[in-house]
Amino acid sequence: MVPSLLHPLHSCCRPVLPQLRAPPPQPPLTHFSSSSVASLCLCFSPPVILKLRVSSSSVCAAPRKQGSMGGVRLAPRILLRAFVPPQVDRAARRLLLPPSTRPVVRPALRRIQTKAWIRGSHSELGGQKMVVEKTTQDVLWLNSKLNTPWVGMEPGPAMTPPRTVQMDSFASRLARHAKSGQYAMALEVFRQMRQEGIVPDRPTFVAVLDACANLQALEEGKRIHAQVLENGFELDFYVCSSLVDMYAQCGDIEDAWSVFNKLGTRDVVAWNAMILGFAKSGQGNKALELFQQMQLEGVEANTGTFVSALNACASVGALQEGRGVHEQIIQSGCDSDPVVVHSLMDMYARCGSAEDVTRLFNMMPTHDIVAWNAMILANVKCGQGQKALDLYRQMREEGAKPNSITFVGVLNAIAGLGAIEEGRRVQEEVIQSHYDLDVGVGSSLVHMYSKCGSLEDATRVFNRMTSRDIVTMNAMILAYVRCGQGQKALELSREIHRTGLEPTPITFAGLLNACALSGSIEEGKRIHTQVVRRGYESDVNVRNSLIDMYTKCGSVEDAWTVFEQTPTHDMVAWNAMIVGYAKSEQGQKSISLSRQMQVEGVEPDRVTFVGLLNACASLAALEQGKQVHDQVTQRGFDTEVFVANNIVHMYAKCGSIEDAQRFFDKMPTRDVISWNVMLGGYAIMGQGKEALGHFERMCQEGVAVDSVTFAALLTACSRAGLVNEGLRYFETMGSAHGISATADHHACMVELLSRAGRLDDAESLIKTVATDPNAPAWKGLLAACRVQGTVDMGSRIAKRAVESDPESAASYVLLSNIYAAAGKWELSSSIQRQRLARGVKKEPGRSWIEVDGKVHSFMVDDVRHPQRSEIRAELRRLLPLMKEAGYVPDTKFVLHNVSEEEKVRRLCHHSERFAMAYGFISTPPGTILRVFKNLRVCGDCHTATKFMSKIVGRTIIVRDAKRFHHFEDGKCSCNDYW
Repeated sequence: MVPSLLHPLHSCCRPVLPQLRAPPPQPPLTHFSSSSVASLCLCFSPPVILKLRVSSSSVCAAPRKQGSMGGVRLAPRILLRAFVPPQVDRAARRLLLPPSTRPVVRPALRRIQTKAWIRGSHSELGGQKMVVEKTTQDVLWLNSKLNTPWVGMEPGPAMTPPRTVQMDSFASRLARHAKSGQYAMALEVFRQMRQEGIVPDRPTFVAVLDACANLQALEEGKRIHAQVLENGFELDFYVCSSLVDMYAQCGDIEDAWSVFNKLGTRDVVAWNAMILGFAKSGQGNKALELFQQMQLEGVEANTGTFVSALNACASVGALQEGRGVHEQIIQSGCDSDPVVVHSLMDMYARCGSAEDVTRLFNMMPTHDIVAWNAMILANVKCGQGQKALDLYRQMREEGAKPNSITFVGVLNAIAGLGAIEEGRRVQEEVIQSHYDLDVGVGSSLVHMYSKCGSLEDATRVFNRMTSRDIVTMNAMILAYVRCGQGQKALELSREIHRTGLEPTPITFAGLLNACALSGSIEEGKRIHTQVVRRGYESDVNVRNSLIDMYTKCGSVEDAWTVFEQTPTHDMVAWNAMIVGYAKSEQGQKSISLSRQMQVEGVEPDRVTFVGLLNACASLAALEQGKQVHDQVTQRGFDTEVFVANNIVHMYAKCGSIEDAQRFFDKMPTRDVISWNVMLGGYAIMGQGKEALGHFERMCQEGVAVDSVTFAALLTACSRAGLVNEGLRYFETMGSAHGISATADHHACMVELLSRAGRLDDAESLIKTVATDPNAPAWKGLLAACRVQGTVDMGSRIAKRAVESDPESAASYVLLSNIYAAAGKWELSSSIQRQRLARGVKKEPGRSWIEVDGKVHSFMVDDVRHPQRSEIRAELRRLLPLMKEAGYVPDTKFVLHNVSEEEKVRRLCHHSERFAMAYGFISTPPGTILRVFKNLRVCGDCHTATKFMSKIVGRTIIVRDAKRFHHFEDGKCSCNDYW
């Protein structure tokens, strides 16, 4: 919303009162002495109007029921003034008396009809001296709730004196504070009134509720609502309208709607408050329905109505409905009102129609700062940051001085463009204009610098701010998250709590993103509890951040719980779950969820397809990956580098390096990630020579290699046994390319040396590393000890591996396997008992194969598959054929102290053999089989697969946790170096 828009209950939004003439004089029913003070009540329900005619000798009064005049329902005081003739020569000050009992006032008014009289001199009225002034067109008011004991009676000494002066002082102070925008002071005056025992009247309640609305003081407003009920104003039209506005502005749309429905008659002010309330609460469609209902009930819209309706259209992006409201505005003649024009510009901007915004701007005869701000903000919202900057420069050239709103818009434009130097120039202008201490401008500076990647500048601005609100804190939290410092963002949550600021949904969304970034699931659950306590779980951004946090912290079940509890899901929620399942290696759930999404009418976008490509990659589901690729191509997303990189990654992870290379060569644009993904594909395939050639091509084409490039290159050398080449690249990556070795590079080198049997060199490298030795390096060396069968070194290395990563089961399992392979069963069992005692869980082995677009998963000795009998029969059929061809089971890979016969049976029931056997019986002869395992393939299964490939005449591609193996005609692409 354009910041210059007026409050929906601003005077410009109220109906214009017609000029009323005094009616013809009526015969007086009651006469009062000219020295008497006349005060009569006009605030009953239904209201009573007294027609007054004042002469030099008497005041005449006659009661009549209030009606409506000129189609406009008017306040009693306004109507009374309309009936006072201009020749009034005497009246007394406004008089409000202390509370008493109600039954006296109404009978007194009835007695007026039968010539009951009020008498008292100007110097004595219940013992209180009053000053009578010669004023024109002034009347006295007696509150209907005060029930004066002296009406219709002779004054006596026991009567309570009126507290006129004190009430008048409080009321005028409160009204003055509210009118000048000092809403906190207005609330303080109201509290003093209540402490003094003074009963508020209608104008007081209206003013103080308006103060609560502007301060967003919901709890205070609820307490005042209770006093409204206590003092009998629950049916007062004006007070209830103010209650509707207060609740709506404070975001409590349910209470606003409840009060609104209790109003017997609703004027345009109440309708406006309710429409705007629904729009601000994110229920734009409900606001538009209310706008139509208002018109059906015959209530004429004013500028406030149009402003509220336009805000509703903007909140839901209802461009066509907004244009319909625009037509009504033109018909009503309100199209020249600056407030309405600014609201129109804001609506068109938020609906993405920059052309309409520009058209309105060009039609304006003059451009004040509000118009310039609206135009700048509109272009920022439409994503046209450069145009917004050009407008800002044009505005400065034409002599218009920017204000805080201007700078906020310009800084947001710079943030979108990432133009940090332009941002620094604007910051200098901010300082020159003395807006550097403005909270809104400071928050925008923090946002701009963080979006431009300069956390240092953002932090400097934040630390210099002497005053910070929750918007500032939110900007800094998002700055830390954006720059990858989730822990620092979480530290700000404690400062928010310490300073007493009230967090908003944006705060919680930012903190949940910080938890996702740092993997702090316990902190995330604590924040989730606060979200529920404050009722923010229905906020779209908070809900999506919860799903994202749980998936990134590895708790996809909690993410699914949040997702399931949501009645409606937007694209972000669907994508978070799809990507979350893909990352947690539950790719099949990602694929099924994407189908459900499309059934519900939600079309996939780029992020959806990236999630699906990663799901297919994790499953190695090549055929499904090709189908996703076709859908990506149909929508034209395959030309975008981000999506294209994931296509290359999918083909490489599915073992189709040819398809990956083919698509890579066709990419119109490539970045360093594209090259790294392709290099990683060669590494996992064990094609070291091809990887080296790819790296040299990168250098020739001038691609700026990074640390990821060298990690992939060293991995390729390790998998292919290219020890000398790996050592050379490791030694020159700093001198030739300026890249410092990281823990990942050291782990790659340890693996390279260990695979080559140089265990002592690998251990020496770990010990001489300048940085702290990391768990992957020790575990890599331990895995090599398992392959080499070096028990003593394995035992020593295992202790270091457990120390560096005590929560990982790999170290325990590897050492246990080393002892088992050496026949030391008691030591093997002891290690397993230690693992179980520490609560460290071992990941079970699992293999899967894709047949006819469906993924079939198997575990060791699987009994779940519906075709398990046929699978076992196929394995029994192949075993003697393999033995005839020279296969000898290597029972040392059975890590249980059982008989040799049982060991052979267990080897035949490994999960990868079940997957292969299912492929043999379910696909036509000659079909290439692609089998995938989450752990490393054991040595006996590797040997057995070579024999099976020759016997059945098939190519079998197996991907384990380390690399791909291509088995064909009894040979493997790894040349038994793996």
